[in-house]
Parts: sequence; structure tokens; C-alpha cells
Amino acid sequence: MSVRKVVITGGPSTGKTSIIEHLEADNSVCLHEVSRKITLEAQRKGVTQLFLKDPSLFSKKLLEGRIAQFKEAEACETSPVYIDRGIPDIIGYLDYAHQKIEEPFKQAAENYRYEQVFILPPWQKIHITDNERYENYEQASDIYQYVLGAYNLYGYHCIQVPFGTVEERCKFIKQYVGITV
Repeated sequence: MSVRKVVITGGPSTGKTSIIEHLEADNSVCLHEVSRKITLEAQRKGVTQLFLKDPSLFSKKLLEGRIAQFKEAEACETSPVYIDRGIPDIIGYLDYAHQKIEEPFKQAAENYRYEQVFILPPWQKIHITDNERYENYEQASDIYQYVLGAYNLYGYHCIQVPFGTVEERCKFIKQYVGITV
């Protein structure tokens, strides 16, 4: 059986983590965003925002983590597996930061393919910043466009998740994936 890998993506502070946590609480297999772990690790070493200080190093660590997640999803016995962000997100963020997209990022985006991608649009009503999420609403909206562009560049048709409660958004995703709710 081939495991269906379903990405939940979008700009910062659009509800991705809440959706992943809700799906997980509903017994779905979910893989959490790896960038928070990388950011917290850097903060313990005195670097407030590794992506801002060294986008290349941050992105290389992120790529390693996302490839590991992809392989973890492949090994799952349950399908679908929901993943908080995918490999093309890295390209979107690098492009947003006007950084060179090195070949390993391009190759990974071509070689590690997801079956479905759901994208959450910017939503000012729920936008917040925190210790790891520093972007204001305008920056988050710009990042959304770059992330969407990266997925489009690699041939994905992103399914936009409408605004609503976490439950409504999860129901939309599950119905689109083909899970009876």
C-alpha cells in the first residue's frame, strides 16, 4: 500500500498547527513542523532567529528534517499522513528572503513528492506572533504568496482551505481527502 502524504501549508500564523493537532487528536497520523525545533535549538545557543541570521544553514537543517519526515511518512502503515509543511516550503521561504535556491533544494522538491497539498490563506483575525514566529501580518501574507508559488513551480495544485473553526477546516480537509466525517 502506498501511503498518501498530505501537506498542510501556508504562511505563518494561518492555523496549520491547530489543524494538525486537531487531526492528531482525532487519531489521524500527523507529522509536526520541524522548524520550531530548529529555531528553539538555535535559541538555546544564543541565536534569536537562525533563519534571519543564516538562512542557508537554517534551510539546510530544515531540508534534512523534512526529508526525514517524508521517509517517516513513507514507512507508516496508515494512510493518509498529514504533514505540517513540505519541502517546497523551504524554497518559498528562501525565495522570499531573496536567497539563492541551491541544487539540493530543487532536487529534493522534485524527488520527494506529496499526493495532496492544502494551503491556508493569510487570516488577519487569527494572526499572532510568538517566540518562534516573528513575522507581522504583511510579511506572513507575502510569505504565503512565495510558498504558493513554490508549490505551483513544482507542479502541485494547492487546495485552499476556507476560513472557519478548526473543526470546520479539518472536516473540509478530511472530506477532500476522501475520509467520511
